Amino acid sequence: MSPHLTPPPRRALALTGPGLAFPASLVVLLVVLAPMLLLLLGSLRADATPGTDAASGYTLANYALFFTDPYYHRVLFDTLWVSAVCTLAALLLGFPVAYFLARTQSPRKSLFIVLLVFPLMVGGVVRAAGWMVILGNAGIVNAVLTGLGLSEAPVKLLYTPLAVILGTTGVVLPYLILALQSVLEGIDFSVEEAAQNLGANFFTTFWRVLLPMAAPGVAAGTVLVFILCMNAYATPVLLGGTGLTMMAPALYDQITKAANWGFGSALAWVLVTVTLAMAVLSNGFIHRRYRRTMGG
Repeated sequence: MSPHLTPPPRRALALTGPGLAFPASLVVLLVVLAPMLLLLLGSLRADATPGTDAASGYTLANYALFFTDPYYHRVLFDTLWVSAVCTLAALLLGFPVAYFLARTQSPRKSLFIVLLVFPLMVGGVVRAAGWMVILGNAGIVNAVLTGLGLSEAPVKLLYTPLAVILGTTGVVLPYLILALQSVLEGIDFSVEEAAQNLGANFFTTFWRVLLPMAAPGVAAGTVLVFILCMNAYATPVLLGGTGLTMMAPALYDQITKAANWGFGSALAWVLVTVTLAMAVLSNGFIHRRYRRTMGG
């Protein structure tokens, strides 16, 4: 070899996207997918009750019980409509706040964000207990209603679907605001001025210009919030009582109270499947509308 020639350097491992995502993907595989696979196998066991002999085979009896029992049809339907209402309420309440945080130039913006994040540091049980104080028969709302003469007797607000919707919306609202704010801050708001200069009013500008551009944030935020609502446990139990049963408390009762691990696992898989299906469908719908609007 000529002394003037040097061997090529060893090829370093490139930090590509897949390479960077591999550690996180491995963690997800170990801590999420592996337990979910075990849960699926447990839901298919012919005998998955603790304290009995090992399962003699696999069966779809647990899923057949769910799909043939009207009670669980009602539980799933209640879970879906409560989650949908909470997601819509969080979107209507959160979009103006996210818009304000994205546009404001106030030096107190950091303080506003801290105040927004602060409720996330409080557990769901504590927040549900606060709603119990507000909505109880001797709570603040009933005290105001009776004090103003709007009601002669306390109104039943606690242990109703309304209480669950209020409590769950309060829990997920900060998540939606943060998701929307991150997208709205990337929008050039001069397009609003351009639309208004061309004769568009406020509502037309919002519907035809701002909302389509914010569609990715709306999709991400609503999917995140919907998933959280579908899997809520503490708030429906503490605020709904026996007046409303959702899927997460139902499967918890099957596992902890009835010791029916097989059926509880089947309920968990139905909940996961329905949640992911609804999230994918809604996300796809929003993105199709986004591409159609931006393409037109």
